[in-house]
Amino acid sequence: MSELEDLMKVFGESGGDKSILGIHDIAHLVASGHKILSMRAVEGIEVKAEETATGIDANIRILEGIILKHPVHICFGVLHKKGIQEIKMNVQLEKDSSAEFIAHCIFPKAEKVRHIMDAVVEIGENSKMKYSEIHYHGISGGIEVIPKAVVKVGKNGRYLTDFSLTTGRVGKLGIDYTVEVGENAVTELIVRVFGHGNDEIKIQEKVVLKGENSKGLIKTRVAIEDKSQAEITGITEGNAKGARGHVDCLEIIKDGAVGKAIPIVSVSHPLAKVTHEAAIGSVDKKQLETLMAHRLTPEEAVDIIVRGILK
Repeated sequence: MSELEDLMKVFGESGGDKSILGIHDIAHLVASGHKILSMRAVEGIEVKAEETATGIDANIRILEGIILKHPVHICFGVLHKKGIQEIKMNVQLEKDSSAEFIAHCIFPKAEKVRHIMDAVVEIGENSKMKYSEIHYHGISGGIEVIPKAVVKVGKNGRYLTDFSLTTGRVGKLGIDYTVEVGENAVTELIVRVFGHGNDEIKIQEKVVLKGENSKGLIKTRVAIEDKSQAEITGITEGNAKGARGHVDCLEIIKDGAVGKAIPIVSVSHPLAKVTHEAAIGSVDKKQLETLMAHRLTPEEAVDIIVRGILK
């Protein structure tokens, strides 16, 4: 079996659609370690990628006025027990364009693996981008994931992102996102993570509401158990007339896990408004009792509650 076949097998197990490689009107980029295994562009999108000594440099551009019919599929992974993958990605959506990206990051056997993502994203005027990132990890916890993104959303633009790491061990996770939001533009950042063992989770997301009537939401859902640790920092700045922002952080802890939430809000314009809420605690007692009344064990009931929060 080739490396591409191996990667796509796990891609399918993680919820991806393996048939995309054979569909000629769907753009994709597939890489294992620092090898590009498959790549396709379609009309209206430019995809340029090259291999480096430790990873991939990729440039993706959606041309002006293009509304992509199908999502762009991205699959990055390391199939070996040890390795490093550094991804540098520049994404640009030109004026009046729209695109959805579905990214799967796959590390099924990781014992000593580092995955570093450094992204720069520019959303043009009246353009919309949705980016969903799903991680699929093994059970050893020997992986370090370090995603960093700097995003600029132009006038009337939309940037929606959803990061999910709920399968396998987290290992060490260090998210660092900064989004600058222009006039009448909207951003929504959602993160869902489930930590086990001695996993270490550190998330920092910052939204700068720079344009008039800009809007931003930071929503984080983290569950941790055993001896795992999580520190969540959500930062929102309201710097313009009519700007509206909200930080929403919920952490569920059990066993000897330790959670910390740091919501930071600031307003520099009298007609801007930013709010926050943060909650850390165990599962809801009434929900637990209700599920146990349906003959579930306490462990089964807790798992259902946690999985529901992470959906």
